[in-house]
Amino acid sequence: MSTSVIAKPLRIGGIELTVPVVLAPMAGITNTAFRRLCREYGAGLYVSEMITSRALVERTPESMRLIRHHESETPRSIQLYGVDPKTVREAVTMLVAEDRADHIDLNFGCPVPKVTRKGGGAALPWKLDLFRDIVEGAVKAAGDRPLTIKMRKGIDPDHLTYLEAGRIAEGAGVGSIALHARTASEFYSGHADWSAIAKLKETITDVPVLGNGDIWSAEDALRMVAETGCDGVVVGRGCLGKPWLFGDLAAAFTGGVLKAEPTLGEVARAYQRHAELLVEFFEDEARACRDIRKHVAWYFKGYAVGGETRAALAMSSSLDEIAQLLGRLDHDQPYPGADAEGQRGRAGTPKTPSLPDRWLDSREIAEGMRAEVAEAELHNSGG
Repeated sequence: MSTSVIAKPLRIGGIELTVPVVLAPMAGITNTAFRRLCREYGAGLYVSEMITSRALVERTPESMRLIRHHESETPRSIQLYGVDPKTVREAVTMLVAEDRADHIDLNFGCPVPKVTRKGGGAALPWKLDLFRDIVEGAVKAAGDRPLTIKMRKGIDPDHLTYLEAGRIAEGAGVGSIALHARTASEFYSGHADWSAIAKLKETITDVPVLGNGDIWSAEDALRMVAETGCDGVVVGRGCLGKPWLFGDLAAAFTGGVLKAEPTLGEVARAYQRHAELLVEFFEDEARACRDIRKHVAWYFKGYAVGGETRAALAMSSSLDEIAQLLGRLDHDQPYPGADAEGQRGRAGTPKTPSLPDRWLDSREIAEGMRAEVAEAELHNSGG
C-alpha cells in the first residue's frame, strides 16, 4: 500500500485538524477508552457516543459519566441527541458554561427505531421548522464553540432531506456538516451513495462538508475525497476492532507511508490495551471485561485464532484471564490480507422506518405534535 495525498487542514470553527478525519459517534463503542486507543494510533477529532439532551439536563449518572474526558483528550467532542429545541439548547448551554466540551455535534442521522419513532435522529429534518429551531438555538447557545451536525440523506428515497437541512444548517452558522450517504430506511445495508456527498458539497459553500459511509480503509477515504470533493471523512464501523486505521488515515492524508498490516501479536496488544482502558473508564474490571467481549470478532477478523480461543475471550472475566488467552496465540502470525479487510459491524436490512403518527403528512410540525415529541424525548444516553 502506498497511496497518499497531502490534505488541507480541516478547520471546524476554531478547531484545526491537520488530518481531516472524524471518529463517528457509535453507541456503546466510542467511550473514553476507545477514543483514547484510536488517538494513540492517529490524529483527528474523536467524538463521544450519543448523549441524550434530556438525560444530560437532568444530570443522570450515566450521562454525566459519558461526557467525561480523559485529560489526554483534546479537543473534547460530545454528540447530543434531542427533539425539543429548549432541551437541546439547555444541554448545549450546560456543556459550555461548565466547560465540558470544545466541540458539540448534533445527531440527525440515527436510524434506530426507538429514536425515529419519537421523531428524532434521521426522522427529524423532515420537519423543517423543528430542525431549524433546534439548530439555530444550539448554535447560539454554543457561542464561540463549534456546533456541527451529522445527518443522513433522509427517511427513504421518497423523503430526502439532506439538501434542505444542509442549507438551513449552513444559514444557522454551524461549523461543519457531515452526511452519512444512506437513508434511514437503508439502515447500514447496501452501499453508501457517495454522489449525495458530492451534491451536498456543491450545494454548501460556506462550511466544510464531511463524508461518511463505507470507509473501510485509508484508500476508501482518499477515494471518497477524490470522488466527492468533501473536506474530510467521518469513520464509523470501519474502525471497529481496527484502531490502527487512524494511523493509516493520518499517513494517507499527510503523505506518509501506509503500513497498517499488524501481526497477530500487535492485534493482541491492542485488544489488551483496549481492555485496560475500559477498566479505567468503568472503574470496574468485571464490567470492562464484559464490554470488551463484543469486540472479539472485530479485532481477530481474518486471523487464525480458533473457535475455542474466540469463545474463551468472549467469556473472559478478568484482565489476567485475557492476558493468558492472548499469550497462547502465535504472535508472529502475519497479517491475513483481504480476510481482515472489508465491512465490519452489522449492516442490517432495509426496513420501513418507525415514525410518529402522520409524521410525513407535512414538512411543518403542528404545535400539538411538537409538545408530544418533546415529551417523548429519550431519557437515556449512550444508545
